[in-house]
Amino acid sequence: MRENTLKSAWNRGENTFGVWVSGTDPLIARRLAASGADYVCIDMQHGTADYSDALAMLMAMEGQAAVPIVRVPWNEPGIIGRVLDAGAMGVIIPMVNTVEQAQAAVAACNYPPLGSRSNGPIVAAGALGPGYGGPDTNDHIVCIPMIETVEGLTNVEEIAAVPGIDAFYVGPSDMSRSLGIPPSLEQTDQRFLDASKRIIEVAEANGIAPGVHSTPAMSADRAAFGFRMVTVTSDIQAAELLTTSSISAAREGLSAGGSLSGY
Repeated sequence: MRENTLKSAWNRGENTFGVWVSGTDPLIARRLAASGADYVCIDMQHGTADYSDALAMLMAMEGQAAVPIVRVPWNEPGIIGRVLDAGAMGVIIPMVNTVEQAQAAVAACNYPPLGSRSNGPIVAAGALGPGYGGPDTNDHIVCIPMIETVEGLTNVEEIAAVPGIDAFYVGPSDMSRSLGIPPSLEQTDQRFLDASKRIIEVAEANGIAPGVHSTPAMSADRAAFGFRMVTVTSDIQAAELLTTSSISAAREGLSAGGSLSGY
């Protein structure tokens, strides 16, 4: 079975950087998976993808270097199992606030005896190589609960003790709202930083990789702060930033007369 290089990097204590896919285009997903990112995450919660879109994008990413993961709409075993059967090598699960919810997430991500995932990897068995479904499969799937509320923060020590969790993922906007702060992906309010520090410390103490949603401008700072799974940008954000800078460069070049003014 294909090695989950994301999990391997975390086990070595390394930083990993990824890209978010909010759209539905398989070609974009494939190109992003070849961009040098450690992972590409398809967003089925707040993005526009449904299961058919996610399936097409996961199949398009087959053979590319980045590890394919999916943020599912909610902590529900049916959709978690479906995206894993479609070839996802990890699942981000929103709004995990209690030990019971964390246990349910782990169970949905793993085959017995660790979990209760049903067997039937219709796409994954072909996409991820011989041995998928065997005894080592659980070792190559990452379960990533989101800690993004005050309730989750309050219970983070107990959640971290649940066997089978590979990473925590902090949603800055939802955590900010829960803390009573205006939402921002580039949040620097001390209350958010204190919450993040606690999550990082608890995660590291339990062999869990702390992760966070970020922006290009904040990603190095988030990694230096202690997050080891950092989403740097998204398909939508990258397209907007590149287009804006390219149009600006064209207009500035025209104002300056261009370099081929005598052509």
